[in-house]
Amino acid sequence: MLYAVTRPLSEVPSLERLIAWADPHHPLLWTRGDRGAVGIGEALRLRFSGRDRFARAADAWRRIAARAVIEDGVGLPGSGLIAFGTFAFADAAAGPGVGPGADDLASESVLIVPRMLIARHRGVAWITEISSSPLQGERPLPAPTGAGEWHGVHLPVEEADESYLSGVREAVARIERGRAEKIVVARHVRGAIPADDDLRVPLRRLAERYDDCWTYAVDGMIGASPETLVRHTDGAISARVLAGTRGRKPEDPAADARARDELLTSTKEQHEHAFAVQSVVTALSPHVLSLHTSDEPFALRLPNVWHLATELGAVPRGEGSSLELAAALHPTAAVAGTPTSQAVEAIAEIEPSGRGRYAGPVGWIDADGEGEWVIALRCAQLGEAEGGEHASGVRSVTAYAGGGIVSGSDPAHEFGETVSKFAPVADAFAP
Repeated sequence: MLYAVTRPLSEVPSLERLIAWADPHHPLLWTRGDRGAVGIGEALRLRFSGRDRFARAADAWRRIAARAVIEDGVGLPGSGLIAFGTFAFADAAAGPGVGPGADDLASESVLIVPRMLIARHRGVAWITEISSSPLQGERPLPAPTGAGEWHGVHLPVEEADESYLSGVREAVARIERGRAEKIVVARHVRGAIPADDDLRVPLRRLAERYDDCWTYAVDGMIGASPETLVRHTDGAISARVLAGTRGRKPEDPAADARARDELLTSTKEQHEHAFAVQSVVTALSPHVLSLHTSDEPFALRLPNVWHLATELGAVPRGEGSSLELAAALHPTAAVAGTPTSQAVEAIAEIEPSGRGRYAGPVGWIDADGEGEWVIALRCAQLGEAEGGEHASGVRSVTAYAGGGIVSGSDPAHEFGETVSKFAPVADAFAP
């Protein structure tokens, strides 16, 4: 049984201070704009794998929440008892890694309940304490951990990748043989950092530069995703679908505007985007009422790329949790392809080393089942330190990026698109 007590804080912490509370080597963080939360310690960790990982996780969390004793003096999204989660992309995923523990981490899906949560939401802040025994009195806010060293790594995102180019060619051939309409092909790059590097450095860089994205750190999965899988809070459901990309040229406003306009008028990109939106509408429809979408895709501006984007909104039909909705939606056409089953089958053959948690759901869930899940994009998976947590060795860093392949896709162009998509995490982990 878990006990959770949430009480308001008199002062709303800045983003800098919020991140400073995170563990420098095992951060647990979720933030976007003026909303965010950092977890400290672990009260409970649940592990799942296989085809039924979402169902077992949702069932386990429902039973834990039903038995929990919760005092919530705030009543905002993310207050009370919550768990952070990160899920593998595939039913059986063994991701690539450098160093011991990376493969195990990448293939495992987890829910983590922190011992303490410090959060802010649009001008309100709170602390939640969670324990397996009744809580006695109020503990003071812990002192943030001092800044540590950062050496970083130059990830080789521009190095030639013949296996990726071959994969794109194979995807195009399958599509032109009628075996799929769209297949998302991803690639990964590897590096390593000293085991004692302070991971709050890349998190701070991501959160500050990509403040309209969801910056996350859960069990070594670190990134800043621009794409909501599903948000279920205050009795409403929303999602953001991204598919179709152009690299930005912010130093040249005229060229940047041309890139945006090319994206908005490209038949290929509009076609790819329509696949992605329809996959979400089809998967979400049985679970919601009054589903609506923006009339036309719009160009979402991020510091490094333009994305075609569509916003969706709905009202929940029943009592399904946010995690169950995420399971129903995963994988979308934006990260798998169309039709989904054929695309996933192709991905397993084209990407033999697997995706691990890349493009899987990452987010949080509360005791009522509400929560927020994004697609794990613009990300890297950290492996365990060689020789154990306090070793003086290295930790692997495996970063991922991909793109949708349709008939006529050019391998060299698609490679360039992945370089743009690697930029957020490559810049964040740079020395």
